[in-house]
Amino acid sequence: MTAVGVARPRVEGPDKVTGAARYAADVPMEDLAFGAAVLATVTRGRVRDIDVSAVQDMPGVLGVLDHRNAPRLNPKAPGFFGPDGQLQLLQDEVVPFAGRPVALVVAETLEQAQAAAAALPVTYDTEPHDTRFTADHPARRPAVTFFDGPVDIGDVEAELAASAVVVEERYRTPEEHHSAMEPHSATAWWEDGRLEAIDSNQGPFTVAGVLATLFSMPPDRVRVRTEHIGGGFGSKGLCGPQLILAAMAAQRFGRPVRVTLSRTQVFLSTGMRPATDQVIRIGADVDGRLRAVWHESAFEISPLAEFIEGCTELTKTLYAAPAIRTSLSAVPLDILPPCSMRGPGTAPGSFALECAMDELAERLDMDPLELRLRNEPEVGPVSGLPFSSRNLVACLQEGARRFGWADRDHRPRQRREGHLLIGTGFAATSFSAGAFPSSASITAEPDGAFTVAVGATDLGTGARTALTAIAADALEVSTERIRLRISDSALGPAWGAGGSRGTTSWTWAISEAGARMREQGGGTVTVDTTDLLGDLPSMERHTFSAVFAEVSVDPATGEVRVRRLLGMYAIGRVVNPLTARSQVIGGMIGGLSMALHEEGLRDRVTGRHVNADFAGYHIAAHADVPDIEADFVPDHEPGIPMGVKGAGEIGNVGTAAAIANAVWHATGVRQRALPLRLDRVLEESPGWAGRRTGGDTPG
Repeated sequence: MTAVGVARPRVEGPDKVTGAARYAADVPMEDLAFGAAVLATVTRGRVRDIDVSAVQDMPGVLGVLDHRNAPRLNPKAPGFFGPDGQLQLLQDEVVPFAGRPVALVVAETLEQAQAAAAALPVTYDTEPHDTRFTADHPARRPAVTFFDGPVDIGDVEAELAASAVVVEERYRTPEEHHSAMEPHSATAWWEDGRLEAIDSNQGPFTVAGVLATLFSMPPDRVRVRTEHIGGGFGSKGLCGPQLILAAMAAQRFGRPVRVTLSRTQVFLSTGMRPATDQVIRIGADVDGRLRAVWHESAFEISPLAEFIEGCTELTKTLYAAPAIRTSLSAVPLDILPPCSMRGPGTAPGSFALECAMDELAERLDMDPLELRLRNEPEVGPVSGLPFSSRNLVACLQEGARRFGWADRDHRPRQRREGHLLIGTGFAATSFSAGAFPSSASITAEPDGAFTVAVGATDLGTGARTALTAIAADALEVSTERIRLRISDSALGPAWGAGGSRGTTSWTWAISEAGARMREQGGGTVTVDTTDLLGDLPSMERHTFSAVFAEVSVDPATGEVRVRRLLGMYAIGRVVNPLTARSQVIGGMIGGLSMALHEEGLRDRVTGRHVNADFAGYHIAAHADVPDIEADFVPDHEPGIPMGVKGAGEIGNVGTAAAIANAVWHATGVRQRALPLRLDRVLEESPGWAGRRTGGDTPG
């Protein structure tokens, strides 16, 4: 095999830099109409009236869809976690959260639709609402989960009581929004009883299945395509409001309809990472050996749809301890249903766990790197299963060598450059790995080429380029002989681009199809890996990484600047070093943004978002991002074709904790709430009484 492991530029790169690549809102369409959504402005209540007469004579307006005339949808249509009321748009007058679509204005042009939507009078009857997330909320309940359930091994209370040192602290993270460059957009039309759509999503086959269920249609009568995507980070993993509204409008008006959400509408109607409140208790002996880890996490949720923010996953994986207890709780609020965001659960979970481990090292007067190494498990700490591969130690040691960790004075507040305080920190991380069922077809063409069809999605991460290399090696031919078809639900079942399992799942299907094609020698081969996955031995499968950070802190202003980031990753066999490095660096930038900037805020009186745009919701800009170094340690995943794991989310996990630990090292003050805002880090002048103790209460 020669193509896998070679750094290659993106195969679609020229189309993207020249503007030839078409995204969901760019595809030309005959007789196209445009829909503009109208979102609820109250946090809870009912629509009293929508005065359609006020806009129906405006230029270009074709009509207005609302709960009184919209097509009826199947109320039993499920989302990924089960029944999902977020899918039931325009079905009744109930307003469950601010930002819920209550109408769609359809017109001949986008500008006409937007103008009429802005002018449409909607009146409401308001009802009391609750959007205030607290860990002691009376509605708090155990989270219903099928992948990150509670565990309780050993005697946690006894081990904590016997520990020489105990850390017990609370860590908080706010709502965070995906902020993908491309807004959500969909174009839908009906053709000979079939529903066709071009949509911006992360898994066209899954989305087409949900759409078919919503409209009570056979799955083979619904086709969804998504050729290019300008980022998603989880926000486009589900059947989005833009697609449902476009499909309803196309059915109602008998022509193609395109719905593109505005930037503010993306914030208000497409899901976010929920706020979390986590309590970590860690007990250890004087030599740093862990005796107990107790991780409790609460997160906000909407009554409309079940969702799990699995913050305790890392606690079951990273460190050995004779007693481990975890629990997840959900707090139902009148909010938009949360959804997966890059590194779901593990990103906020790693902030809590890795900051707590750093605090433990401080109280033990121990190098935090040595603390991690002393608690390296031989098998899964909770499951008892062997690790398929575990190269965390290699990441830690090589990262420490490159970063210059051995020269670090572990005492805080020791380095200064003029008025700036300088600090360093790190975090260890993991993310679950594996494959989900997918199908692929390979056809031998008369000219010697091979058409490889798989329902994969390229979020901009380089999936096309990686899968071209994988197909070439599977068929033992050059990449020039591969014609790849992706991003179409008609290509058959396939896992979407999510959970860091896309490339692994598609690789398995392509590899198996390639092997059978070599045996068959021509024609077409189609493979579904559903049955093959059952042959995998029971093991813990994870990617691992270590992230190191250096920061400067201005104590007079509270400004934190990240000077250096270094990440070492164990992600199995690296398919394309060029795009893989881009992926993990992008994740580290997202983690930097999480650490310093990102915070969705609500008005405490109205319950509505107050920063639903890029003016108020801050994300990392070019000036915030230092020269980032990322590399990979040798790794291989046994049992998975070509030994690959996922690279999509591991870069995002742990970076915020590394930066927060570096801020403590610089200032001597712990920050237990994200983001590390100026007001939280700001120190009082010498003339003021007292000094801040960490600012760990939410804003």
